Amino acid sequence: MTSIPAHVDWIRGRHDEMCRLVTVWSGLNSGTLNVGGLRDLANQVAERFAALVGEVALDEVPPNEVVDDRGNRASEPLGRIVRVRKRPDAPIQVLLVAHLDTVFAAADPFQRVTVVDEHTLRGPGVADCKGGIAVMLTALESFERCDRAGEVGWEVVLNPDEEIGSPGSRGMLLERAKRFDAGLVFEPALPSGALVKARKGSGNFSLVVRGRTAHAGRDFDAGRNAIHALASAVEILGRLSGSRPGLTVNVGRVVGGTAVNVVPDVAVARFNVRVVEPADQAFVEARLRDLVASLESKEGIRPELFGGFGAPPKPFAGPSAELLGHVLDCGHDLGLDLAIETSGGVCDGNRLAAAGLATVDSLGPCGIGIHTDREVVHLDTLTERARVAALLLTRLATREIAWPTRDRPAARS
Repeated sequence: MTSIPAHVDWIRGRHDEMCRLVTVWSGLNSGTLNVGGLRDLANQVAERFAALVGEVALDEVPPNEVVDDRGNRASEPLGRIVRVRKRPDAPIQVLLVAHLDTVFAAADPFQRVTVVDEHTLRGPGVADCKGGIAVMLTALESFERCDRAGEVGWEVVLNPDEEIGSPGSRGMLLERAKRFDAGLVFEPALPSGALVKARKGSGNFSLVVRGRTAHAGRDFDAGRNAIHALASAVEILGRLSGSRPGLTVNVGRVVGGTAVNVVPDVAVARFNVRVVEPADQAFVEARLRDLVASLESKEGIRPELFGGFGAPPKPFAGPSAELLGHVLDCGHDLGLDLAIETSGGVCDGNRLAAAGLATVDSLGPCGIGIHTDREVVHLDTLTERARVAALLLTRLATREIAWPTRDRPAARS
């Protein structure tokens, strides 16, 4: 087996501290809309990363623009981004990304972290993505002990809104992607322990249908039932699933109406679309335009479509595939037989790769049950995956991996 640098093996002794960090951070509720909880977590995480002696910033992000259940535009405040920058003038630049938020709201009953056994911790965000943040931090702590660390500059970005598609942080991520040579995203590995080789693209939409209210008994014919019109549209959306390989449409929430003796004047359907190829995205967008046009043709019905594709497909090709190959080599030399699989899930890796940055986006620990109250992290994989990331950074610094640098704009804060 290839000789492993002492600073990488240093990680073996960090198991207890990594478990402690995951326990503390997961004990703080950081549901995407819990701005107070996200600020508390951001402060704690920023303080811990400050020990790496980089430039630490807490950046505000724009609010999330949404459509409420009456079809009106509204704004939701979001948390802050944690950024840590070190050596912006180094020859090789690496962007490291994870997210602070979870899907568990402040009122969700799943709040506590519990020890399942000596190898397993259960709690909100233990794998997705607070375990990933601990892996990232420990890998950087190890790498900074490398005598060639000066060859690699890096920036950490921890955003507060990934679980809803990074609407506030997306622009900053895309801008940052142009300034780096490689992107490492610390989303959890797949339940099998495999790394992700390709991801579907994803779009979130809200279809608002407006009709005309009326008394359901005395004046039924004067009304235009928004729910009936929306129901026909939902049926059409359902038929889109499977119309291309891997294309799925999930109508996840429908709201409308008041009392049963009132013709409803507003109904809203919220749905998610997953696609495999960029051409599928254009296909879906065309079908949605046709759907809106068909609703507009109904007398007294006014439709409006909100949303779009926030995460393009991430194919297994080009520089991202090459970078993943180097990660697998690092795993092999550490005695790990890492597999790769395709995922229907999306993350900020989709966005970074679409901006042209070579990206590996499943460098976090292994766990199961993410987004449920059964979420667990396999504790032994915290140090395991941190060693992989630290070895990758080391090989970039020593030029054992001859990674090309990109033409990029001048570094800025």
